[in-house]
Amino acid sequence: MADLASSLASSLLKKLGSLVYQELYLAWGVQSDLHKLESTISILKIVLLDAEDKQANNPMLSIWLGRLKNILYVAEDVVDELEYEALRKQAITTYGSAMAKVCHFFCSFMALSSRLKLAHKIKDIRERLDEINADKVQFNLTERHEEVHVNPLWREKTHSFIDPSTVFGRDGDKEEIKKSLMHPNPTRNLNIIAIVGLGGMGKTTLAKVVYNDESVVKHFQLRMWVCVPENFNVTRLVKDILKSAGGRVDKNSSNEDTLQTSLRELLKDKRFLLVLDDVWNENRNKWTELRDLLNGGSHGSVIVVTTRSHRVSSVLDPVYTHSVEGLSKEESLSLFVKCAFKEGEDKLYPNLLPIADEIVKKCKGVPLALKSLGGLLYSKVDESEWELVRGNEIWELEENEGGILPALQLSYNQMPIHLKRCFAYCVNFPKDYDFSNILLIEQWVAHGLIIQMSPNKKQELEDIGELYIKELMSICFFQLDLQENLFGMYSFKMHDLVHDLVLSIGHEEWSEIDSDNKDMASTVRHLSISSSSQQVSKFSNKLTNVRSIMYRNEPHVSSVEACISRFKSLRLLTIPYSDFENLPSSIGTQKHLRYLGLSLNQSIKKLPNSICKLHNLQTLLLDGCRDLERLPKDMRNMINLRFLTISTKDTCLFVNGVCCFNSLQILWVVECPRLECLLPQMDRCLTNLRMLVFVECESLTSLPPIIKHLKALESLYICDCEEIDLTGGGGGDAQDLNLRLQILYITNLPKLEILPEWLLGSANTLKHLHIEQCENLKALPEWLPTLKSLQTLEIIECNELSSLPEGIRHMKTLRKLVIIPEL
Repeated sequence: MADLASSLASSLLKKLGSLVYQELYLAWGVQSDLHKLESTISILKIVLLDAEDKQANNPMLSIWLGRLKNILYVAEDVVDELEYEALRKQAITTYGSAMAKVCHFFCSFMALSSRLKLAHKIKDIRERLDEINADKVQFNLTERHEEVHVNPLWREKTHSFIDPSTVFGRDGDKEEIKKSLMHPNPTRNLNIIAIVGLGGMGKTTLAKVVYNDESVVKHFQLRMWVCVPENFNVTRLVKDILKSAGGRVDKNSSNEDTLQTSLRELLKDKRFLLVLDDVWNENRNKWTELRDLLNGGSHGSVIVVTTRSHRVSSVLDPVYTHSVEGLSKEESLSLFVKCAFKEGEDKLYPNLLPIADEIVKKCKGVPLALKSLGGLLYSKVDESEWELVRGNEIWELEENEGGILPALQLSYNQMPIHLKRCFAYCVNFPKDYDFSNILLIEQWVAHGLIIQMSPNKKQELEDIGELYIKELMSICFFQLDLQENLFGMYSFKMHDLVHDLVLSIGHEEWSEIDSDNKDMASTVRHLSISSSSQQVSKFSNKLTNVRSIMYRNEPHVSSVEACISRFKSLRLLTIPYSDFENLPSSIGTQKHLRYLGLSLNQSIKKLPNSICKLHNLQTLLLDGCRDLERLPKDMRNMINLRFLTISTKDTCLFVNGVCCFNSLQILWVVECPRLECLLPQMDRCLTNLRMLVFVECESLTSLPPIIKHLKALESLYICDCEEIDLTGGGGGDAQDLNLRLQILYITNLPKLEILPEWLLGSANTLKHLHIEQCENLKALPEWLPTLKSLQTLEIIECNELSSLPEGIRHMKTLRKLVIIPEL
């Protein structure tokens, strides 16, 4: 099952035991009932790890855990309601008008019925938990405890393309494919090469190695790479091919003639290489349609297709088919050892190598399995932990795809609970999905999946989330994509077999509403919607505890209204690319909502003021909402916001002040062409802001004076702001500002002639400085070498800059200096 009762119980116990919550329970008169509830959950929790391990072989135990999870979700909602009331009171007390405070006073007297209703709910929860607790005796469960641990020995993977040194045993395969690429069949204008092999064998890796080979890069005038969805839609593929070649494609464009004309113009008179990765289509007519569209290139153009199916290969009529086999025993062991040990460390633990040899045999030469289990054992030198992997009963299960699924299942089983929950949440996303680190982390935060690792060490949830992603990368459950790291964001994907695994784990709690739905399980808590409001209404009565809804295509406002009115336990709602002008005012009833995504709605003009009642909201995405006239006047009541992106036609943001935004960690201000000021009031605002982004704010003339107060700010990005002058904003003695900026990224600022002196306030912390397309930048300041921590300096297309400061050669921390003139 996607979520884990043990983790839910831990989260609830943390809230029930909090001193802040204790005061709240006392005020509502439910302290005694909740103490009893806490006691029962504590008794259950100590056997839940054992129960979750045993449920696969005991259907009755699995049902028992399901009952427990259902009631824990209900309990979580009750505690959440109390938290919401506390936040509402805080917002009214701090920012409310006199009338609001009077109304709140009278509402306090009228809340007796609500308190009685709440007490009844808690009593019902307690009784149901007592029944479940009594039933556990039949399962003979033992007590177990688990420490929260995230591997600190993560090996950073910063490269975009495949590093040939990390690829084992494929030199021969590479040369065979290259030979067919460089010397294609002379009788064909367009040659097709198929790479065929079982899942996890490294077909995509092999194709990447060939694709990025220096001689291949020189041979082809144009190279494109497209991941092919299972639904082989030719129009969508044409769009993806155009985008891969660097062309801009309107997402809403569906005019086939226009797309085909653009494709022909792109390919005309060019020898191109196109990789179509992971093809499943066996329909010859669809393939012929696409191939005919690709016939416009020069002689010697090649399409490389990777596929698991020989039937797919036969449909393609390739000039060459390359079968990818498993690695040899020696190659497998070398790859496993590289993943499991630091370089040379394997010689220090000869006792582990015989165990490694047996684990490698079970992986049957499949690189993905070898890398996943090697990453799992990295930094572990206790022989018993290796024995646990070697002797695990999972190897005895029926094998699928050459043994790859048992190996991945084993990696999953060995994960700590917090990682299991975060990984299982990814069932919400389709195959080949491009994950963004920041957005995924904020979704984990919204669902309470990220936990503090140490009660004595304060860490931001976003930083812990980054560690989770890196841990999942270390066992190949996430794979870094070929995307640039910008604004703190990078993208990654799941291998298809890893996606199959997450579906097998989370299928009971996730479903998609589309035109083909006939039934839906009542256990579903995460919905993807690609159908009408009628379909939503059809299943709404059966679904009682939906926690997240993601729209896959442009929804009608009636569908959104149906979801908001029916599902009252939502933590997450994403509605990208919608086209309604007004968000339903009923959004203010979503007390539990933590994440609201409205990105790229180019029609929405205003948000209802009721949205400001979302006191629990942590993430609000309004980027790409170009017609948004202004933000709601009471936004300061959204006192829990951590991540905010904004596009608007307004000239000034946050007119009513933003003191409430002291929880804000990340602020993106993008595509605001009329914006002239950020904050009219400057005192004690945004005290915890860590990332600030300005993009395409053409009317913004200066950074706000508040910059000198942003002591937590680590990253500042300013791009395409033509009127901005960075020399103001600091004020006072720059060296006394004590800022802690680590990244400054500026691009296309025509008015920049010299770096601002307030940057000296970050002399001890600034690590990365990127300056691009600043056409009037004439000199770097002589004080630049005083930036004691600077590691990376990148200067791109700043042609007026003729020299570097004399002292730059003495910068001991500088590791990377990039200077690229305008072409």
